[in-house]
Amino acid sequence: MTRLPRTLRLDASDTVIFDQAAEAGEWAVPGGFSFWDEDPAHMAGKRRQAFRGGFLGLGSFGWATLVEVAEASADDRAAALVALASHIRQAHGAPDEAAALAAAQEELAFAEQLCDHAPGTVLALTRSIEGGEQRERFRTLHLRAEQHCSFESLPVFASVESHGEDEDEPILRPDLTKIGKREA
Repeated sequence: MTRLPRTLRLDASDTVIFDQAAEAGEWAVPGGFSFWDEDPAHMAGKRRQAFRGGFLGLGSFGWATLVEVAEASADDRAAALVALASHIRQAHGAPDEAAALAAAQEELAFAEQLCDHAPGTVLALTRSIEGGEQRERFRTLHLRAEQHCSFESLPVFASVESHGEDEDEPILRPDLTKIGKREA
């Protein structure tokens, strides 16, 4: 057994913010390779949202905002590897099967490294360009100790703890009362 990211859908928001949302329960990888030949400064809308915070589902090849750490059998991993290699060959132009398989193996191994947490741990991703290089930051989300429920049963606004690389990063607090209102 190994651990891999599995897509998680807590509500319908992924179906709104991405061109194609991953189905709940798909094996996933960060998928940053999907943007290597694009300039994020020229991305807009749903494509930009996928760049900024999407994990690539390996069933639909849609995007998910959140994944959870899950146990995967050797057969699950092998199937995920084959699906990803095929996608890399067809959608991203790998020159041959060997190159596609090598790229898929590297991406899947990276995804496995992210899963050095207990099963059920939720992971979130922020992707950006810094110094001309693509950078991915990952956070883990945990229910607070006083809450006794699953992530699936959380209301839209709930208390979770976040642990990640940049704990000092400023917290954005948008004014929700102004969303959708035009500036005068």
